[in-house]
Amino acid sequence: MTISNKIDFAVILSVKDANPNGDPLNGNRPRVNYDGLGEISDVCIKRKMRDRLMEMGQKIFVQSDDNRVDSHPNLRSRADAVLSGKSKAEDKARLACETWFDVRAFGQLFAFKAATGKKGSEKGGTEGKDDKGVSIGIRGPVSIHSAFSISPVSISSIQITKSVSSEGDGKNRGSDTMGMKHRVDQGIYLFQGSINPQLAQKTGFSVADAAAIKAVLPRLFENDASSARPDGSMEILKVIWWQHNCPNGQASSAKVHRSLHVLPRSDGTIDIQLDEIAGLKPEIIEGY
Repeated sequence: MTISNKIDFAVILSVKDANPNGDPLNGNRPRVNYDGLGEISDVCIKRKMRDRLMEMGQKIFVQSDDNRVDSHPNLRSRADAVLSGKSKAEDKARLACETWFDVRAFGQLFAFKAATGKKGSEKGGTEGKDDKGVSIGIRGPVSIHSAFSISPVSISSIQITKSVSSEGDGKNRGSDTMGMKHRVDQGIYLFQGSINPQLAQKTGFSVADAAAIKAVLPRLFENDASSARPDGSMEILKVIWWQHNCPNGQASSAKVHRSLHVLPRSDGTIDIQLDEIAGLKPEIIEGY
């Protein structure tokens, strides 16, 4: 059964001596905006959600190389294995949503080129037939915002030796063996999201799917350790879940998200305050 009522949620997380999301265009330093607030991109958050959902047994279309659970080397191979038997775009879209959790949750763009390798408008091509490629855009009901720290973060950088010398007498190190490592000393981050029932009707996003999202958010950093994010350096503190009683919600997502106030303490913990919204009672879930 697809969801019929709107859902909003917010996630509060802590970072201590870790790089939550490095910027490849800035030497992999932790992302910060112009106000000095730490940032974790929505793409990074969705990647972690996909990984945790795969661990829960959900079928995922966009799999990272490190966590791939099938034999397909790329997205095209994975898509062709499932969708090649359907000729109509709407049938492909419906089957993609039925097969992969992340497609019916976050959406996806599938681009299929012409069967003959020619565009339908070219001479000899048949307009609207097999010679014409097609792109199928699927809008998912689950939207995720980027995470931002609630106050400016301090970033520490240290120089490291990336490898031992492979040539010479081993006494002198070349410049290519030296590198930098960056981390956020401490920060409290917040991101929000929502689930749209109108789009859920189109993709078949169900009540059970919403429950899976709710279950995975408190465990976002489980099995996610790396040299940049050691175990215990990133933690989900609270998940706030608002279940509306109608498709459009008792209040806009902006008002719901604005009703949450996160107050940091000096010891790295937090207090939260929630403005009351008539008829809407939030559920507060502790992190894993």
